[in-house]
Amino acid sequence: MIKYIERTRAYYSEQGYPAYQWASNNIIPFAAMQKPLSECRVVLITTAAPYRKGLSDQGPGAPLNGAAKFYNVYTVPVTPCPDLRIAHVAYDRKHCKADDSNTWLPLTALHHACRKKVFANLAGELIGVPTNRSQRVTLTQDAPKTLEYVQALQADVALLVPNCPVCHQSVSLIARYLEEHEIPTVVMGCARDIVENVGVPRFWWSDFPLGHAAGKPHDSGSQTATLAGALQLFITAQGAGTTVQSPQLWSNSDDWKQDFMNIENLSAEQIEKLKGEHEKTRAMKKKG
Repeated sequence: MIKYIERTRAYYSEQGYPAYQWASNNIIPFAAMQKPLSECRVVLITTAAPYRKGLSDQGPGAPLNGAAKFYNVYTVPVTPCPDLRIAHVAYDRKHCKADDSNTWLPLTALHHACRKKVFANLAGELIGVPTNRSQRVTLTQDAPKTLEYVQALQADVALLVPNCPVCHQSVSLIARYLEEHEIPTVVMGCARDIVENVGVPRFWWSDFPLGHAAGKPHDSGSQTATLAGALQLFITAQGAGTTVQSPQLWSNSDDWKQDFMNIENLSAEQIEKLKGEHEKTRAMKKKG
């Protein structure tokens, strides 16, 4: 397991940034299911961003694109499948080609599960939540707005799918807020330490590179199984803080775990270059 909290702290510390204080909670809310999953309406909550023309490269393999970042909770119809991308966040760009949106946006698998009557129906719109380093903004602005949309969509349960390290924190905080308002949730993600540090009721953990919370790319079997495991938690979780690990392996080797934001793999010149790139990204955000 990658210790993302330690890894990211060391990564940014070497660039001269102060240590970020990740959210941590000892008490975890838990909303019990009020009816069988087969009778529930599911809403999908994502940190992916709508594609916006003219904001530089947002396609597969694009570098981190701060200009594509969004700051307000949004909704978009689930049919036809919306064009939502992850160029705005720090997913694992070495091991995620980002050429299959089903790895971060499980709509195909959700539609399939709905046809199989695993749940009653899928909300007509999904909800997009910002990746926000400010926990205060997430809790006072984004979480209440998300709840408002969940209620307007008349969803019974919510499935939350993050991408980058901060995404995992943001959706975990929102999951807690929804649970406090009697909406059962499942977080389906890859950064176990961050999610468990925040403290969520139900977590389906895939030990995959960031960007693959919904399964392996171009592998419908993996994507179907990942969703099935996550949905099963609505049925089987008996109390708060339930984490279940996916039985799937990314590969026969764990070498990929040595790459993401690992400061030990970088030279002084590379670290200095990274700092310059981050300052440009921050300037873009302020300008936007």
